[in-house]
Amino acid sequence: MGMGKRIWAHRSRARVMALLLAAAASAPAWAREGVEVGERSVFADMFSADQIEQQATLQYQQTLKTAADHRALAPVDNAQVRRLRAIAQKIIPLAGEWNERARQWKWEVNLIGSNQINAFCMPGGKIVFYTGILKTLELSDDEVAMVMGHEIAHALREHARERMGKNTVTTGAARIGGALLSGWLGIDPRLTDTVAQQGANLLTLKFGREDESEADLVGMELAARAGFDPRAGVSLWQKMGAANKGAPPQWLSTHPSGDTRIAEIEANLPKVMPLYERARQAKAADKTP
Repeated sequence: MGMGKRIWAHRSRARVMALLLAAAASAPAWAREGVEVGERSVFADMFSADQIEQQATLQYQQTLKTAADHRALAPVDNAQVRRLRAIAQKIIPLAGEWNERARQWKWEVNLIGSNQINAFCMPGGKIVFYTGILKTLELSDDEVAMVMGHEIAHALREHARERMGKNTVTTGAARIGGALLSGWLGIDPRLTDTVAQQGANLLTLKFGREDESEADLVGMELAARAGFDPRAGVSLWQKMGAANKGAPPQWLSTHPSGDTRIAEIEANLPKVMPLYERARQAKAADKTP
């Protein structure tokens, strides 16, 4: 090979290496071991995280006060409260990988006596479970971890901020469109505004379902890394489906259907089962004398 060709080949290899290094440096944050989700929505940036978390704290405190006033707030020595907090203690240390702010959150876990089949985690790490979801579904620890991981994922991925931003945009567009249409057609603006609001609701439904699907995946990974069997997501949604017979069709619901969720969970199990097995083996090793 001539000198010119050798120089050209060397430069070509150098360019290829530079491109590979640049690609690695610019790889999206979710190109990692575990589930894959998209980048955080730009709509979330329309509201301050500090402000949302402060509001959430106030609302959480009011929720607990109301429950306490009705003697529905479980005491700290309640067996189910201790169980929930023990599960949370395994999941919460893993939250910071998904949201740096979570490392500074003042996490709380409480239980409210109610027949609601529900749980939530507000921005800032404020968690509530209702006794209804534990009793009605007879949840195992693995299933509780799947529910808790799902709700924590909503907070970590800042879905509340995102939804507020999207609602602000769609509501503003709906009002402008309603005013223009009423002026053009000579129709009562109250009528067109109502119709426009319905259109805005339909536009936001897709975002709601995407948030729920994302929370399923992130929550499943959190639970798996904490040593809880992610396959419990399948049994969880089978139980949830049996308890919610007669629920509206998927298109008119902000939540994906149970069958859809189960299929997505099963499709992503190969990505999280190694994480679960690793956590389980580490736990077993810690118990070895």
